Amino acid sequence: MRTAQHAQLALLLEVAGTPKPGNVDRHRDFDDLRFEHFLTGAVGACDGLEAAAAGEPVGESFDTAVAGMSQQRGGNAQFGALLLLVPLVRAATTWGLTPEETAAAVEATTVDDAAGFYRAFEHVDVFVDEPPAEAEDLDVRRGADAIPALRDRGLTLYDVMELSAPEDGVAAEWTNDFRRTFAAAETVRDGDGPVPDRITEAFLELLAGEPDTMVAKQHGAAVAESVSDRAATLRHADRDEREAFADELVERGVNPGTTADITAAATFVALERDGVVP
Repeated sequence: MRTAQHAQLALLLEVAGTPKPGNVDRHRDFDDLRFEHFLTGAVGACDGLEAAAAGEPVGESFDTAVAGMSQQRGGNAQFGALLLLVPLVRAATTWGLTPEETAAAVEATTVDDAAGFYRAFEHVDVFVDEPPAEAEDLDVRRGADAIPALRDRGLTLYDVMELSAPEDGVAAEWTNDFRRTFAAAETVRDGDGPVPDRITEAFLELLAGEPDTMVAKQHGAAVAESVSDRAATLRHADRDEREAFADELVERGVNPGTTADITAAATFVALERDGVVP
């Protein structure tokens, strides 16, 4: 199976895993974002993933992937996951799928890549914090209108991720050698049972390990920490307890989306590098 297909399969397997507390999965939908939207988004992202595998620039490939993903009625299904998958695919086909080589891939991004990233925000609504006053001209919600400011400052896509990393778990993967992604891939590789069940274990392990930054942005640090603490207590709990927690978070509107994004990236690594076969 080709690298881009592994990335697409990773998106499909991630959303199929259940229960993943607070997230859409094959047993749970949100009012406005459903399981079928994630399946459709994974198919739509294919052209961008193929472009990354073919050596096209990371920013352009990401923009293409998000544009394709957005062609479903649910809105933003996999923006963060694609922001991780595109450079991983590029690394796998150009440098090598290791933390060191993936770090080299993201550090080699350019100002043009940053422009592609900003253009991608014009395809879907993405929840982001207000930018600091000194960076208002770099507000990602401005989309392509912010590109002149990027060029004036000479910011690469890696530079943009560095600015966001303290508050955003996906950006932090870019600046920390995809540390959590590669660690979670080992859980997917070494676990027992069907691959979607191993993915669920990886998700819970990630959530227990660090508070989810999307939850922190939307509900505050205390809620994010409490969700992480509860996930830690469920690592060895039975399925009924996990299902109950998953239902509770959905009802509360608490969505650990960053954890799901990293889980999708980890699944790709397990498929592409470690030979995990569903």
